[in-house]
Amino acid sequence: MKREEAVLRELNLYPLWKRRGGAGTPADAPLQPAAQEPVVSPQPVEVASAPAAPDTAGERKEIISKLPWPELKALVRDCTACKLRAGCKQTVFGVGDEKADWLFVGEGPGADEDAKGEPFVGQAGKLLDNMLLSIKLKRGNNVYIANIVKCRPPNNRTPEGDEIATCLPYLHRQIALIQPKIIIALGKTAATSLLERDATLGSLRGKVHEFHGTPLIITYHPAYLLRTPQDKAKAWEDLRLAVKTAES
Repeated sequence: MKREEAVLRELNLYPLWKRRGGAGTPADAPLQPAAQEPVVSPQPVEVASAPAAPDTAGERKEIISKLPWPELKALVRDCTACKLRAGCKQTVFGVGDEKADWLFVGEGPGADEDAKGEPFVGQAGKLLDNMLLSIKLKRGNNVYIANIVKCRPPNNRTPEGDEIATCLPYLHRQIALIQPKIIIALGKTAATSLLERDATLGSLRGKVHEFHGTPLIITYHPAYLLRTPQDKAKAWEDLRLAVKTAES
């Protein structure tokens, strides 16, 4: 199978070929003698030279980068592009105001999110809601919440590099459609995936980064804060920095 054909099949854009003639002949219809067709000598067919094999990953990114909301949501819903889809109940697209000024990005769905199809709905979600309230924000009101990967990794493990690379174009398109004024990366995976470089969370906090011109603030993931509540004060400092950055 050609690589360009594989891409189109993956995106459900490959044409569906149908037999001519519509529905089949009823079983009780009388048989008609076959019409005698004239014999035509075959003519030489000019075959165009095949184009250079496209970069499948690049072509996939290009298609995703042009999709409006309805087609993007449908593509994520039916996505089987990486191995994560086989181990989860459903994809988790994102939730909130699609014209929000504030975008919060986590790592990936957990068990509760996988069951309900919405990001941050478990205990970590409750803590995130409290974090939003602390800076006078509310889920769904000028806030959008998404993840780096749309499927739950097995046993909530950290997504692998190839899984992130496959799924990240979806988030990039969401960001382009939302056009937020500020992005908050929750945890190291979200931070390093958006920045496209590896670093410790400690070295990234306390600074204003950029994602394609949009201010990017990095803080702890709510799930980490549940395990390490003593770092909630540091997260509060990060949120204050985010508010100051958004206001300026």
